[in-house]
Amino acid sequence: MTDINKTIQKWHASFKKGTDFDSWGQLVEAIDEYQILARHLQKEVQSTANSSEFSEDQKKTLGKIATCLELRSRALQTTQSQEEFKLEDLKTLEPIIKNILSYNKDFPFDVQPVPIRKILAPGEEENLEFEEEEEGGAGAGSPDLFTTRVPGTLLPRLPSEPSMALLTIKIEKIGLKDAGQCIDPYVTVSVKDVNGVDLTPVQDTPVATRKDDMYVHFAVDVEIQKHIEKLPKGAAIFFEFKHYKPKKRFTSTKCFAFMEMDEIKAGQIVIELYKKPTDFKRKKLHLLTKKPLYLHLHQILHKE
Repeated sequence: MTDINKTIQKWHASFKKGTDFDSWGQLVEAIDEYQILARHLQKEVQSTANSSEFSEDQKKTLGKIATCLELRSRALQTTQSQEEFKLEDLKTLEPIIKNILSYNKDFPFDVQPVPIRKILAPGEEENLEFEEEEEGGAGAGSPDLFTTRVPGTLLPRLPSEPSMALLTIKIEKIGLKDAGQCIDPYVTVSVKDVNGVDLTPVQDTPVATRKDDMYVHFAVDVEIQKHIEKLPKGAAIFFEFKHYKPKKRFTSTKCFAFMEMDEIKAGQIVIELYKKPTDFKRKKLHLLTKKPLYLHLHQILHKE
């Protein structure tokens, strides 16, 4: 089997794995698989003509498949998706990705290839089993394509309601053994239900204010976008620590932490750090380190 056929076979296996997870209701696993595969397809789309074995038309089709994978991922992450993309829609693309070398029909959906940028998989790229990149291997795009981050996507506090409490979480610092080496570190904050579905908009902090040998310091307030009383039983607030990897030219999740509802109380709290990939269902948790290194938070409750 040629290298190009092996690549297509791996893509098809990943696609089938994602749709199987989706069919079984394993949404977090499906999202991970879809976004990892989308990143691989996009990488091929962005490759130069000399380094790619696919024609420009085939790469355009691969780019459109990546868009559909992102649309399905987005539909699984929100209960109010405005551009819902159904599993049945996605499954119609299976014969296309399987037979990409001979496919010559119009694409079944009116979508455009994903813009030239990295697709950030929740668990980061190395979790794809067929990934075989060298640590120093070249990534897609130009060297400085992803080095500049926007200054966070934090949202203002919601209006108060009688007898309802709002929560402000100050992210103070995170303890890491290699804290000083992290480039452009920031934290993604999300509120998930027991199935890993978003209950509020996802927010990114600005890049950390400073670093030292053991801590990355943020000192930033995050306003949780739902009154505490309206959060369902089993919900949790997640904190994903991310940083930029210049050798691979993409942003990676290094570790994550979470707070459950019974931990919401005014004052200081330190919470444990877990190894990636982020497990929004909290089923397979593995501590990042045995050392006493934690995420340090300060909670403020606002109630009329």
